[in-house]
Amino acid sequence: MSEKSEKIEKAEKAGKIEKAAKSGRANKPEPTAEPDPAAESGRTGSAGRPGPADGTARLSVFKTYKLYVGGKFPRSESGRVYEVTDSQGTWLANAPLSSRKDARDAVVAARKAFGAWAGATAYNRGQILYRIAEMLEGRREQFVREVSDAEGLPVPQAAAQVDAAIDRWVWYAGWTDKIAQVVGGGNPVAGPYFNLSSPEPTGVVAVLAPQDSSFLGLVSVVAPVIATGNTAVVVASERSPLPALSLGEVLATSDLPGGVVNVLSGRTAEIAAPLAAHQDVNAIDLAGADEALAKDLEIAAADNLKRVLRPQPVDDWSAAPGTDRMTAFLETKTVWHPTGSLGASGSSY
Repeated sequence: MSEKSEKIEKAEKAGKIEKAAKSGRANKPEPTAEPDPAAESGRTGSAGRPGPADGTARLSVFKTYKLYVGGKFPRSESGRVYEVTDSQGTWLANAPLSSRKDARDAVVAARKAFGAWAGATAYNRGQILYRIAEMLEGRREQFVREVSDAEGLPVPQAAAQVDAAIDRWVWYAGWTDKIAQVVGGGNPVAGPYFNLSSPEPTGVVAVLAPQDSSFLGLVSVVAPVIATGNTAVVVASERSPLPALSLGEVLATSDLPGGVVNVLSGRTAEIAAPLAAHQDVNAIDLAGADEALAKDLEIAAADNLKRVLRPQPVDDWSAAPGTDRMTAFLETKTVWHPTGSLGASGSSY
């Protein structure tokens, strides 16, 4: 074969090889991205955050709910808990199941805090109540979620409930230094005396929170008690205690002295009975008791002449509350003082 023929043959072979290579590249499938296990499983981190950068799903950090007693967060003395579910029966959390011992500890804490809280100026109490509203505003989304889960409300309705609760703290904060002018004053008497009446707090008040309004109803019965200088032992809604237990976390960071409000969760009847019979409890609000339980608690409360606020049907907790719940736990102190004489003529002022 001549040299020219060899060159032609080599060129033809090179053309065939290049053509085959091009054809192979055209038929090769495009590379695909690796599937994301987290995306396929639908798992995300706590509060909707994505998992780690390596694509693995992270486990949510579940919240441990605790009691709020004396400014601290103890577990129940008995170590018991009970399951809390939403309106559909889905598990939400385990809440502490308070015992009689927890109730007694809460009363001791409330009594210890009473002197300083009652002796604080009304203006100072108002500042602290306003601070509670400020702290709640910062955690608004958390409470909207908890109220929505607890009461089975759509998010917009739950948000309206939380906003109303925050506004209620502000409302009662404004009343702390005004209620004395409304219910107190000078009394006309036939004689050379000043006769002055002024309100004073009753003391330690046991409060059974409403069962059907886990947050707005709770605030509506707790705020007026402490606004007037009382201290409170609160029994949260048995069915929906989580917003009340979270409120304890807000109170702990709102300049409110420890023991002024103590929050217990568990079986309402089990906790309320020792509170109603306790000799160091001065009053009890039965807002969260049914008719049969309220009757039993009234009988127990009569042993040391407690003030009793009977349960009253409330159609709408967002309605204007008035002053009734503040005056329910106030005593009236009346002072007589001689006017004295201004001079030898015997005139007096």
